[in-house]
Amino acid sequence: MLKPILLVEDNASDLELTLIALERTQLANEVIVVRDGVEALDYLMRRGEHAERIAGNPAVLLLDLKLPRLDGLEVLKAVRESEELRSVPVVMLTSSREEPDLERAYALGVNAYVVKPVEFKEFVSAISDLGLFWAVLNEPPPGSARLKRRN
Repeated sequence: MLKPILLVEDNASDLELTLIALERTQLANEVIVVRDGVEALDYLMRRGEHAERIAGNPAVLLLDLKLPRLDGLEVLKAVRESEELRSVPVVMLTSSREEPDLERAYALGVNAYVVKPVEFKEFVSAISDLGLFWAVLNEPPPGSARLKRRN
């Protein structure tokens, strides 16, 4: 089974555009959508309503910066502090071009920081490239196989 892509996005328009872009890439990976930072950590740490989900980390975490309850930088910090989650690729997908946000994200260990393009065509292209790279082309760390087989 392919690892899913975890998309953390609270803006309905950006969520719809991102899902369209990922669909156009024709990735076989399931896209799991959560709407805020607390739910993202609940999913990743298998707690709350996600306590019963199948074990395993996503292929990539596409993380918005400005989120309700817990922002993207706080989620990133928690992911990088967790032994089990540390190797999950995290792409900050945001409209913020603020230098302090960019600096803080890299200081906390983000793998990539992508500013959402305003033009639809550019946005679709950027998301398609991200999905293809992180879910298909990127080689995961040893011990975190791309395919999970059930015995």
